[in-house]
Amino acid sequence: MNQGREETLNSPLKGKRHMSFPNIKEVCVVGAGNMGHQIGLCCALAGCTVRCTDVDRQTLAQAEKFADSYLGGRVSKGKLNADAAKSVRDRISFTPEIETAALKADIVIEAIIENLVVKKRLFAELDRVCPEHCILATNSSYIVSSKIAPATGRPEKVCNLHFFNPALVMRLVEVVQGPHTSEETVQSVFAFACKINKTPIILKKEIYGFVVNRILKAIIDEALHLHDIGVADYHDIDTAVVNALGHPMGPFKLLDLVGVDLQYHVCMERYQDTGDPLDMPSPLLVEKFVRKEWGRKNGVGFYSYDD
Repeated sequence: MNQGREETLNSPLKGKRHMSFPNIKEVCVVGAGNMGHQIGLCCALAGCTVRCTDVDRQTLAQAEKFADSYLGGRVSKGKLNADAAKSVRDRISFTPEIETAALKADIVIEAIIENLVVKKRLFAELDRVCPEHCILATNSSYIVSSKIAPATGRPEKVCNLHFFNPALVMRLVEVVQGPHTSEETVQSVFAFACKINKTPIILKKEIYGFVVNRILKAIIDEALHLHDIGVADYHDIDTAVVNALGHPMGPFKLLDLVGVDLQYHVCMERYQDTGDPLDMPSPLLVEKFVRKEWGRKNGVGFYSYDD
């Protein structure tokens, strides 16, 4: 462990070194899409046994294909030797049966659609099939776990564990402690995040959008507004943000990366919750969503992408 990770790990645990936090070894990831299968690989690369599940068999097949391709690429680039890659691949499996995936889990990481009704239904099922000690974490970027926890009989073991896209590259994760979440759960999830080579931060209270996405939302909303009122087109706005503010990519290219459809659903979920017209998605975002120009995931968004 390098010094930076030691400092990250020790800081929130300071004064709690004699406490015992469960060693999370068995991981279930629900949702095998772009975020889910990358989260699963992060965990498998760190030595965890991972079972990834999804109701869509085609999504599962694509996730499995990605795992083979990614690990093969690591070997060809000299980042992993063949034996290590095989060990990682042996530790991650893909199944459509949620009972099979969650049967022995120490933690479940949910990475499905940003829809509260669907998430609550899933967490009720997870509460039924998971071991009693299992922590139930949502990767939701906006929906706080206090809205989901009542669907379970273990609210003290429910929290947000928010990864960033692409999960195999981005180091930061946000661990969000809801009013229902126990201190033991937070510290266990924090230690687990360090174990899988992430840099976690702890939010001691729930807030919409957490830390990073609140800042990003302000930038994206203003970028969309500037485009909608005809001040500048998306390419010039991206150019300004990259070359003047030093961001690695502009807000529109970032929307393509995270998914225009995801941003649309996040805005609609927020609008349905608040009823505030200011929370509605921008006209440009709606247009892209309706046209199914969702970004990198299907080859075209604000920009076009090769396969």
